[in-house]
Amino acid sequence: MIIKLLIDGGNMIPSPAIAQQLGPKGINMGKVISKVNESTKEFKGMKVPVELDINEKTKEFTVKTSSPPTSELLKKELKLEKGTTDHKKEKVGNASIEDVIKITKIKFSQMLEKDFKTAVKSILGTCASIGIFVESKEPKELIKDVEEGKFEKEINQQSTETPSEKRKELDKFFNEIKLAQEAKLLEEKKLAEEAEAAKAVEKPEETAAAGAAASGTAPATAAKAAVVSAAKAAPAAKSEDKKAKK
Repeated sequence: MIIKLLIDGGNMIPSPAIAQQLGPKGINMGKVISKVNESTKEFKGMKVPVELDINEKTKEFTVKTSSPPTSELLKKELKLEKGTTDHKKEKVGNASIEDVIKITKIKFSQMLEKDFKTAVKSILGTCASIGIFVESKEPKELIKDVEEGKFEKEINQQSTETPSEKRKELDKFFNEIKLAQEAKLLEEKKLAEEAEAAKAVEKPEETAAAGAAASGTAPATAAKAAVVSAAKAAPAAKSEDKKAKK
């Protein structure tokens, strides 16, 4: 029997869903949780796919873990709480090519790509989707650089350590981008608030004008009708007066 789970690395806890699957089989849940947490402790703070292979006769089980999703690994590597909701407008980090190579090494055995360089380009694609710069560039630019052999040495040697000076430069670049993003967001928020305030002022004026028009239409129409009627009646009255004098 195979049970597939997605748990918090190193922090699997009892839940009704798991109890319903293990309880009827007579499997010791505490033992399962302990073994799963031990197997996934290196991925603490990330979602980890876990597969339990249970022998229903002997009640024995084995735990097979897969590496977390690429996005989770990238966020952990760059100490990010979350990715972006709009990768075109917001960036959340700046990775080095060494960071990307490190994640590629973790995921490579489970990837469809059989060539390491191609796998690196795939990881760069994930960087783009969650709003991460790589080497202070858009990931699609890095993909082109990789294709042109710019990082051939790092990829061939599978380098995973980012030089401290490079890291400082990457952080400096991103901090400038972050400040610019925050300033833009504040400006957009200010403009939105001003637009809402303008609408709030316009509405009472429109309502008042509409009310005045509604209340003034009937009397004005009636008065106009009376004037027209009087004008038409005047010649007739003069004619009758002339007949009477004759």
